Amino acid sequence: MKLLIILHTTLVCVSVAVLAASIYVAYEQIQFLRRAPAWGYRCTNSRCEKVPIGDDPAAREKAVSLSVCRLYCGDGGVIGTVWPRPTGNYQLGNDLVHVDPYKVEFQWGKVLGALGKYWDAAIERFRGQLKVRSDGEELRGGGKRMVVKVNVEDDSLVLNHGTDEGYKLTVGRIGGGDVMVTIDAANYFGARHGLETLAQLVVFDDIRMELQIVGAVEIQDAPVYSHRGLSLDTSRNYVDVASIKRTIDALAMVKMNVFHWHITDSQSWPLVIKSQPTLHTYGAYSRKEVYTAKDVQDIVEYALARGVRVVPELDAPAHVGEGWEKTNLTSCFNYQPWTKYCVEPPCGQLDPSKDKVYDVLEDIYREMNAMFTHSDVFHMGGDEVSVSCWNTSTDIQQWMKAQGWGLEEADFLKLWNHFQTNALKRLDKSLKDNRPIVMWTSRLTEEPYVDQYLDKDRYIVQIWTTGDDPKIAKLLQKGYRLIISNYDALYLDCGFAGWVQGGNNWCSPYIGWQKVYNNDLKTVAPSPQHSSQILGAEATLWTEQADTLSLDARFWPRVSALAERLWTDPSEGWQAADSRMLVHRERLVENGIAAESLQPKWCLQNEGHCPIEQGGRV
Repeated sequence: MKLLIILHTTLVCVSVAVLAASIYVAYEQIQFLRRAPAWGYRCTNSRCEKVPIGDDPAAREKAVSLSVCRLYCGDGGVIGTVWPRPTGNYQLGNDLVHVDPYKVEFQWGKVLGALGKYWDAAIERFRGQLKVRSDGEELRGGGKRMVVKVNVEDDSLVLNHGTDEGYKLTVGRIGGGDVMVTIDAANYFGARHGLETLAQLVVFDDIRMELQIVGAVEIQDAPVYSHRGLSLDTSRNYVDVASIKRTIDALAMVKMNVFHWHITDSQSWPLVIKSQPTLHTYGAYSRKEVYTAKDVQDIVEYALARGVRVVPELDAPAHVGEGWEKTNLTSCFNYQPWTKYCVEPPCGQLDPSKDKVYDVLEDIYREMNAMFTHSDVFHMGGDEVSVSCWNTSTDIQQWMKAQGWGLEEADFLKLWNHFQTNALKRLDKSLKDNRPIVMWTSRLTEEPYVDQYLDKDRYIVQIWTTGDDPKIAKLLQKGYRLIISNYDALYLDCGFAGWVQGGNNWCSPYIGWQKVYNNDLKTVAPSPQHSSQILGAEATLWTEQADTLSLDARFWPRVSALAERLWTDPSEGWQAADSRMLVHRERLVENGIAAESLQPKWCLQNEGHCPIEQGGRV
């Protein structure tokens, strides 16, 4: 009888366990169906078209997710998830491999040496990118291992206009169905770009709840332009270190290689210069809103690991004010009405007639160059100098007369050249090389002064006028190298409310990503042989109306449009990139960048139905 009771009890327990397991499996299936989309996609006429899946297991097994469809489906075989588009030959196989983001191994073709810590940062970043692809969903198990072998010819960390940033990326299968990735590059920076592309080739299949990669890939890629950057002003409004780093992360995602830091201006001086402490003590908005040498060095190293060099700018002799007034080395500081003496309040310019100006500048340059390591250029600003400002100073007038000069424009340009020549001498004292100097377009970069005062072999001119300005062609014909930041396509502060007047600000209207994308640099050159003098371009953000809280939306994804223009230099207009841009914007958001929304999400899921041009469908 006992035996029967035990047997019965055992059978009951087994039945309960089986029932519980069945209930659990059914619950998991229900939960999976709740998470899984009701729609799949098919490629029709090079566009991803929605098709219903429903709850049919057979239909679901054959269904293609939007991410997979966008990977393959595009005009001309373009890889839909890679931004910027590769410039060389690329091939994708048809098979997809389920990979496990926690089974990624790295191998090296040679000893890392000094590159070790930079690769540690790059790998950590890569692993993080894979983890965010699933949008917080629990991934299905059983993924294959991915082995990444990196072959770098040179262990140099020199990033300049001559650096070879190209790479070759191949993906294939090895034993057990695992994935083997090989990245070949001349240096760390090219290899890092290859790793960035690899991250974009891994997609999240939300139908099967897994990460997938194409099982056979070959991509040859290199940028068209060597100078691919953005310029950020951190004086009009302070931008915290975390936001600067986040901006650099986004730059790395699109293979941009320059962060131009316009760190000081008339409104504030946030940079701590130990040898001249009154500058930040009286010039910063608060004791917290400053950048120490440690902050700067941290940002520089952070950027280098992401393939970005930080170019410092000390704008002078104009655009100085707060912090300088205690030195008695300025003219027209905060004069009113300010419209007579400068372009925005507060006014202020250095007094070139005072020798102490150059002593203070030498201190600043020395400390800046110690902070901004790994930069191959220095930006000396030089824009919007006001003759009327200098002409308010009797000291300057008397000094000029003592030189035998008058008080006409040409005489004040001599004064400006006096400043530039002496400031450059002090800068060179703290440099180990005669590196290129960048200056904004100004009266000094126009005829006849540019020929007299600026050596074309030393100076690079950054263009901020309109893209069709005839002065651009003249500078190229004279042999100057240029960086393009034409305000009618690359000023990202345009189109907001005016802050010194009613209505919109001075450079309205708002510039959409489409205009940034179509800003073809070749069109500014008077002939093809001058194109090589155009080093590249920068998008710029002046922060009178932006700060830490609005930074991401001002930059992204518009800077991404510039990134493809500079890396790929596409012959097609923005329409050909529209669907890929929507995919790319989602990836920015996945990675913590609060990029501005471009269209309703319906447009992402219904490719090709939204953009119109000249009244018809694109």
